[in-house]
Amino acid sequence: MCDCTLFALEMVQFEVAESIPDWNEVSMSSFYQLAFEKPIIELEKRIKEAQGAAGAEIPALGGVAETAGATNEVSADVAKLVEEREQTLKKIYKNLSPWNTVRVARHPDRPQTRDYINHMTRDFCELAGDRRFGDDPALVTGFGRIGGRKCLIVGHQKGKTTQEKLACHFGCAHPEGYRKALEKMKKAEKFGLPIVTLVDTPGAYPGLGAEERGQAEAIAKNLMEMARIRVPIVSIVIGEGGSGGALGIAVGDRVGMLAYSWYSVISPEGCAAILWKEANETTNTVAAEALHLTARDNMKLQIVDDVIEEPLGGAHRDPTRASELLQDWIVKQLDELEKLSPEELVNGRYERFRKLGEFDEQAETAPV
Repeated sequence: MCDCTLFALEMVQFEVAESIPDWNEVSMSSFYQLAFEKPIIELEKRIKEAQGAAGAEIPALGGVAETAGATNEVSADVAKLVEEREQTLKKIYKNLSPWNTVRVARHPDRPQTRDYINHMTRDFCELAGDRRFGDDPALVTGFGRIGGRKCLIVGHQKGKTTQEKLACHFGCAHPEGYRKALEKMKKAEKFGLPIVTLVDTPGAYPGLGAEERGQAEAIAKNLMEMARIRVPIVSIVIGEGGSGGALGIAVGDRVGMLAYSWYSVISPEGCAAILWKEANETTNTVAAEALHLTARDNMKLQIVDDVIEEPLGGAHRDPTRASELLQDWIVKQLDELEKLSPEELVNGRYERFRKLGEFDEQAETAPV
């Protein structure tokens, strides 16, 4: 690991340790807070305190008549706080800025590919290796059932713990990962099974070894071969959709985005570093707005076909419900695509990506 990476990790640990009273007793995700969610965090704290008070006032045996009024009063207070929390969540997430959307997409508790596999698939059998170099844990591949339908599942995995994140390269796949994904897609095509891809990466791994093993060539070949595959392909951006690293498994007949994910040619930090030579809160905010990277923006620009709603407050607040919504959308798309012939699938996929970026240019008329 390079010195700059070690320094960054040490600084993160120092800042976090300074913000909590006991570093050893609190997990990483339990104290992670988004700045714009401070009103929600405060309400949740008040709800927890009220619930604790209600539990303390209810006796184990007897005395119900004497404490019923107080208990009902506390319960009413809790219900009122819960309602206030929901309204606050709706207000905040309805007007979420592009930069804050990026923050939500990177939340450590946000479900990843393996989480969705555990929640919405049955009989999952993972397949590893690209038959050339090795296995890449940043990309998960395997066969399973979604809603009773057999399919191949391909998805980025960032990892949860520090060890997992390092092993998965924070979701940045190497060329062997993209070659693994394509090899399994070809296998699915051979068996006539649809393909479901889950995109969640800040970008392909930019290291020297990855470049030496043909990173750009591996992604380019995936784009070409996926355009020709003669079975349905459904792709969903579940978190981050960064550049060619995302597109390398996202050439689909239907492309959707979860409501609080992002999809763009570059991250806000990368854009800010190029344009202003500095990535900070101000430049990142401006870059995120200029990139039009949110799900709604991509839908408006016809880059994706649909926006998949998330539970109130984001998928990280209710992974089970998020998985149900995602599964319903996938099953619906596969039901529609199975009616098309292989030729219609390939031709439609080509036309879909061929028209990206089209626009009409109108000549200005001279004033009368």
